Amino acid sequence: MFENMTETQARAEILKSVAEYYHAYKEKKVPFQEGDRITYAARVFDEKEMCALADATLDFWLTTGRFSDQFEKEFAQWLGVKYANLVNSGSSANLLAFMALTAQELGERRIKKGDEIITVACGFPTTVTPAIQYGAVPVFVDVTIPQYNIDVSKLEAARSEKTKAVMVAHTLGNPFDLSAVKAFCDKYDLWLVEDNCDALGTQYTIRGETKYTGTIGDIGTSSFYPPHHMTMGEGGCVYTNDPKLNRLIKSFRDWGRDCVCPSGRDNFCGHRFDGQYGELPQGYDHKYVYSHFGYNLKVTDMQAAIGCEQLKKFPSFIERRRHNWERLRAALAHASDKLILPEPCPSSRPSWFGFLISLRPESGLDRNAVTRYVEEHNVQTRLLFSGNLIKHPCFDEMRATGRGYRVVGGLENTDFIMNNTFWVGVYPGMTDEMLDYMAKVILEAVQ
Repeated sequence: MFENMTETQARAEILKSVAEYYHAYKEKKVPFQEGDRITYAARVFDEKEMCALADATLDFWLTTGRFSDQFEKEFAQWLGVKYANLVNSGSSANLLAFMALTAQELGERRIKKGDEIITVACGFPTTVTPAIQYGAVPVFVDVTIPQYNIDVSKLEAARSEKTKAVMVAHTLGNPFDLSAVKAFCDKYDLWLVEDNCDALGTQYTIRGETKYTGTIGDIGTSSFYPPHHMTMGEGGCVYTNDPKLNRLIKSFRDWGRDCVCPSGRDNFCGHRFDGQYGELPQGYDHKYVYSHFGYNLKVTDMQAAIGCEQLKKFPSFIERRRHNWERLRAALAHASDKLILPEPCPSSRPSWFGFLISLRPESGLDRNAVTRYVEEHNVQTRLLFSGNLIKHPCFDEMRATGRGYRVVGGLENTDFIMNNTFWVGVYPGMTDEMLDYMAKVILEAVQ
């Protein structure tokens, strides 16, 4: 088939066939029928993602390469930040964001073992896991309802002389009160890490300027796992405007090495064999000098190729998520006497990840009974992740000893959410018919 073709022509023919395969076998052609399964999230893609993946596969570079470089550049430009570094997951992004702040290059501001990080227990565990594994102390404060984000009135009480950072997530697209948290961090010279994994594309106006969440603190993180706002399958990103933090992020991502040569490039800096590092011999090969205890958390070029195409679609994804959230909220307003419906944070324009619903205490409704009914009618539900993280088995030892974390004030709202809250999806592949059916089922469940 390819005998009389150049490699470029052969590649074009292969990609043409991939596109035809998509349209024949993967393109959804059957319209939604009432009662069909509605998942809380799903990949939204077409032949362009499949062709990009095939294109990267034909390169057979396998690790980080041209598509990764392209995505990092275009993603940083889209967000309006100077630096973006791809990684293999959102959890790895959080790990790198935290570990970068432990580097000795940061002097007195570096996070040391025993230092404290203000966060919340109502969220996803890998926002907190890096601090615990390193030996820092998470300080948990309560959240607010119906925004489901950190209660900023608790920040002052949570601070101690050991406090070094605030690391907290924006909940399902709804940003926390960034004005208050940023002012608090600035006042006490604390690091601010925005876990932006569930809020990519959310906008927030602070000090008269509208920015994307994840770009207001010192470091932001994103996830590209299939259910998220855009996907690479697995994947994540760490971004910042600080050149020192950017170098530290790269080092911890790439084995902890001191060298900044791109993958596959030698002597990028021109000083590969003339440096003095630690107690190594003069001129020791800089590619094998390690300034940190790092990891290998890079993404593959196949994943990045998918991301490059997803990024082109991303603005339309955001708008569809907003449409879906608004339509669902309008439909469920009929049951506002039984349901606490979510509200966006002031000064924000969320890029919604899901639609949170809490059962009012006076309704007498049981959350498990409601979600069981909804699931039995083929609408997928999710809880707000850990509910209350410190009640999970991973905290058994710390709870027993009373060491390793602190709680400031009560966690009444956190516990309420653990017992009374669930959410459904608003991903961009949902049609109005799917949304209306979801609302119908939820209303039936709470009647």
